[in-house]
Amino acid sequence: MYTQAKEITKNPPLGYTCRQRENINITMQHVDTLIHTRWIIPVEPDNTVLEQHSLAIAGGDIVALLPTGEAREQFSADEIVELPHHALIPGLVNAHTHASMNLLRGYADDLPLMDWLHNHIWPAEARWVSEEFVYQGTRLAVAESLRGGVTCFNDMYFFPDQAARAAAEAGMRAVVGLIVIDFPTVWAKDADGYLEKAIQVHDRYRRHPLVGTAFAPHAPYTVSDAPLERIRVLADELDIPIHMHVHETAHEVEEAQARHGHRPLTRLAALGLLSDRLLAVHMTQLDAEEIGRCADLGVSVVHCPESNLKLASGFCPLAQLLEAGVNVALGTDGAASNNDLDMLGEMRTAALLAKAVAGDAAAAPAHSILRMATLNGARALGLDHRIGSLLPGKAADLAAIDLGQLETQPVYHPISQLVYASGRQQVSDVWVAGRRVLAQRRLTTLDEEQLRAEARRWAEDIRHTRETP
Repeated sequence: MYTQAKEITKNPPLGYTCRQRENINITMQHVDTLIHTRWIIPVEPDNTVLEQHSLAIAGGDIVALLPTGEAREQFSADEIVELPHHALIPGLVNAHTHASMNLLRGYADDLPLMDWLHNHIWPAEARWVSEEFVYQGTRLAVAESLRGGVTCFNDMYFFPDQAARAAAEAGMRAVVGLIVIDFPTVWAKDADGYLEKAIQVHDRYRRHPLVGTAFAPHAPYTVSDAPLERIRVLADELDIPIHMHVHETAHEVEEAQARHGHRPLTRLAALGLLSDRLLAVHMTQLDAEEIGRCADLGVSVVHCPESNLKLASGFCPLAQLLEAGVNVALGTDGAASNNDLDMLGEMRTAALLAKAVAGDAAAAPAHSILRMATLNGARALGLDHRIGSLLPGKAADLAAIDLGQLETQPVYHPISQLVYASGRQQVSDVWVAGRRVLAQRRLTTLDEEQLRAEARRWAEDIRHTRETP
């Protein structure tokens, strides 16, 4: 815990001898952890790199960023971490995923979205999803995420209580989705059942230091008007976000126009859902008027470039969204459609794709992409007062990335190097709320061998039933 700083004595009282005055020295402030690193990239202010700086942590929060020479003079610590070749960044925020689908990684590849969903994923979920599936699948996802520098994820899946349990046990920050769908599933039978369970999960975790909640209606084509109207009212009452797939494919938009006579965003606007509470995921089919409306109403867009590419869903107009002032966050989607939770890889794909789509090599510069993966994600989740940037008073959610490896030499611009050249295998250390959950590539809160054994067991069971007529 935080030890109250003692008074710093720069001018000892008169009457001391010279030797006594030298021995008194400056009384140091004691903190829990002191990290000395080559670069700190705080994200706030934007496009800033602090070289040869240190970061002090006490009580789970950041208490100071300062030049390393000054830090060595001013602070003592229970733990001192030397990272001479590293960049220290805010922990990455994966703003959209289906964590427990890690157990379906590679299950149904190279298929278009609706075929993949209706003929493969939904049947597999009907057969296999359970409390144990979600708990163990989320543990696997948490391990992968932490090893990739992710400190917070925004989930959408069944049994959110089990996802919350897995994240909390591992010491990872999470926002779990309170799923709502019109049709019955293993989690609930109807809208009333989904919403009743949603309130129960929210109440259970409403004061948890690491786990929050968000309503998660699956998509406009799977949730009807009445439940969406109730979600809007409840989200306002509970002061939590709404997390939803929107405008994911051209087929979705065309079907909505044929069924309702207007595009999905128009319907959501009529229901009062377009606001700063909404995280609209994918958004590959947008016109200029819709982009302007999202900007005006404070809607956050969650861009999932690799999943969109793999399922041929379309291209999110990232450069136009950023230019309009829309808050754009970054997500991986689930490992069944990506097929990983690699946010460093997602950053690189997002940056390169934006340039190609916009026809502008200056579109989506590296510092904007890093902000999407950190502060913008935190803002979308209503957590930017606590995470997403490295400022005194914020939670110490951090990731250290070793830029001293051959693959990232030489280093001219650390932010560009992170986005365009770094791999998640270079993430050496991760802290969540000041707790070191990854130390020199070793998970400290999870048993890696146990996770491998659990994943192998699930794979054998699923493979066996899939191959059995």
